[in-house]
Amino acid sequence: MSRILDVWFLNNKAGQLTQDDSGRLLFAYDADYLKSAEAYPISISMPLQSGEFDDRIARPYFSGLLPDDLVRQRMAKNLGVSEKNPFSLLEIVGGECAGALSLYPEGTPPHKEDADDVHFLDDAQLDEIFEKIKRRPLLAGENGVRLSLAGAQDKIAVRIADGKLALMTGGAPTTHILKTLIVGRNDIKDSVHNELFCLLLAARSGLDAPNAEIRHTAKEPFLLVERYDRKWIGGTVTRLHQEDFCQALSIPPENKYEREGGPGISTCLAALQEHSVQPVPDRISFLNIVIFNYLIGNNDAHGKNFSFLHEKGKPRLAPAYDLLSTVAYPELDTKMAMKIGGKNEPEKLFMRHWHRLVPDTAVARNNLEKTLSNMSATVLKEAEKLKSDLKKDGITSPIFDTIIAIIKERNIS
Repeated sequence: MSRILDVWFLNNKAGQLTQDDSGRLLFAYDADYLKSAEAYPISISMPLQSGEFDDRIARPYFSGLLPDDLVRQRMAKNLGVSEKNPFSLLEIVGGECAGALSLYPEGTPPHKEDADDVHFLDDAQLDEIFEKIKRRPLLAGENGVRLSLAGAQDKIAVRIADGKLALMTGGAPTTHILKTLIVGRNDIKDSVHNELFCLLLAARSGLDAPNAEIRHTAKEPFLLVERYDRKWIGGTVTRLHQEDFCQALSIPPENKYEREGGPGISTCLAALQEHSVQPVPDRISFLNIVIFNYLIGNNDAHGKNFSFLHEKGKPRLAPAYDLLSTVAYPELDTKMAMKIGGKNEPEKLFMRHWHRLVPDTAVARNNLEKTLSNMSATVLKEAEKLKSDLKKDGITSPIFDTIIAIIKERNIS
């Protein structure tokens, strides 16, 4: 017997996700939605049309709304469902996802937020939540919590209202991603400070990156990253739609790395050229993020760490996110998730490999060399200044010096 979830896009029923008797996922737009003046595609991979999108298209997209790897396994175990069954997982946690989609059982309208959905948190409650998400990712299965976020790190989405943190229930929209220290890995130190430094450095270096800050409970620091897919409008949190490049290109999340079939730089550039409403500046911005990731030693910049942000059906490159210097931890993979000019080993990367990222003309190569040189100088200067500024605010960590040393070593000026 088939199972059905209604897929809501903002306040409109966009269509239905069906799991058939063989476990395949199918998606079809609602006929009335297709007639609406506010009908926009939920994905580049699923343009507006009548008829079904089969499992080859629907599964990568909807599975991409869920956490990755071990986090998904732990979530599924806690919920008593299979980690390989995205339908069952989304049936339980699909109320608040990345982007503007919400999934509910067939015939169930989206939850309307009320005052009871807002649960303000003090430090003791935060510490309790930090302990819970180590065992129960995203608090899946907790009473009233219907939240799903992609990624392989323990995190939770919260709302900041009047400067206070609140846990939202019922699938009500959130405003920030809260990340705790990576635990259980003695080789990964100060992950919160690492990501804070990289996000702030990206913004100071001219990249579009979300606001981030560190806060503390009595027990530990945590990172708050403002969601670029949420916006306060007239006192209400509004969802903005987004999808990562794997979703847009129908690539299963488990294949997110280029060496496993995920998108490479040329594929991402081609997708921006074909689908972005501002392809030229977006391609430039994308390459700038690639350069920045190289400079800070972020080897984990895979296909799910780049996204399209949709505005009324018009895609553009989303801000940079999930910026972390992985090279700061020697035990992690030393190969880059995406090859640069055919090379994924940074120590074997030369200017001729960078040249392959741009058209084979003297003008394009010269412009790229100037960008590499300018960004190298800017990132290093801003990194040293950022460390000093953070120290004035009482924020220090040995990881800052490690990242600065990596930037100096990789300087291309």
